[in-house]
Amino acid sequence: MSNMEPHPAEQAYASADLSERGIEILTARDVPLGGPRAMTVRRTLPQRARTLIGAWCFADHYGPDDVALTGGMRVAPHPHTGLQTVSWLFSGEIEHRDSLGNHAFARPGELNLMTGGFGISHSEVSTQRTTLLHGLQLWVALPHAHRHTARNFQHYVPDLVRLNGGEARVFLGSLAGHTSPVPTFTPLLGAELSIEPHTTVHLAVSEEFEHGVIVDSGEVDMNGTSLRATELGYAPSGLTLLALTNTSPQRARVVLLGGPPFQEEIVMWWNFIGRTHEDIVQAREAWQRGSDRFGRVDGYVGDRLPAPALPNATITPRRNPASS
Repeated sequence: MSNMEPHPAEQAYASADLSERGIEILTARDVPLGGPRAMTVRRTLPQRARTLIGAWCFADHYGPDDVALTGGMRVAPHPHTGLQTVSWLFSGEIEHRDSLGNHAFARPGELNLMTGGFGISHSEVSTQRTTLLHGLQLWVALPHAHRHTARNFQHYVPDLVRLNGGEARVFLGSLAGHTSPVPTFTPLLGAELSIEPHTTVHLAVSEEFEHGVIVDSGEVDMNGTSLRATELGYAPSGLTLLALTNTSPQRARVVLLGGPPFQEEIVMWWNFIGRTHEDIVQAREAWQRGSDRFGRVDGYVGDRLPAPALPNATITPRRNPASS
């Protein structure tokens, strides 16, 4: 998914509170994706309080949207550099086309992971079969040693893992004895969890990882801190056990993200991740002039997205607050 804001900021500004138990609660902000019937996403990362969770650097949570009212998703060809995109759906179907020639579909419970590296472009369109569109779009920052890696696309359908009190689908990394075969450039965890009503799920997690829990539905306590739907709870590294309690009378659904703290500073603007302002300038210029750097998306009917104007200031590197 493209960052469709007409004036994309270096950081998204939302609120965060620190619970007595040390869990940081991040509140999303609404971002319309453009057009008179724009679908609106809830952007949780990045924001002032927290830029990354592990290498996870961007999280848009959307739906459930009635596409008859919103028009669904129609994102024209657009570029990416220095990152991977992760598409994860709860309902609906999205058609993916990219400049590698891939023509694939994102469906509920199935991972679509695209590696931008030095440069890739793709389009995303909800299909005519879709009535309700609901899911997450996530980005992963590539480490410096791999940020110019070759473009790539992978599709994976994780097994349903039974838990004591719920279920999980582990799409990246390892959890509850299940490991995704999809390789990553830094250690990562990505999993959808379903928790039964008034039940606690206990998860053994890596002490080296920091973790984020995005609540899609229900009300969930994260190690004793209450999270409402659409909020993200953040726990720093050092935990070995994560307790998630569904306090609501219906099944709750969350997405668990994790990874060791990402120590590199990044420059993030529009759909590009680099290390300097000049990296962004060069990527934008290459996209605007139709450089081979991003290739061409075949099969999409319509024009590609133009890049927004650059800010009248140097885009500076950023990382998580030093206190984290």
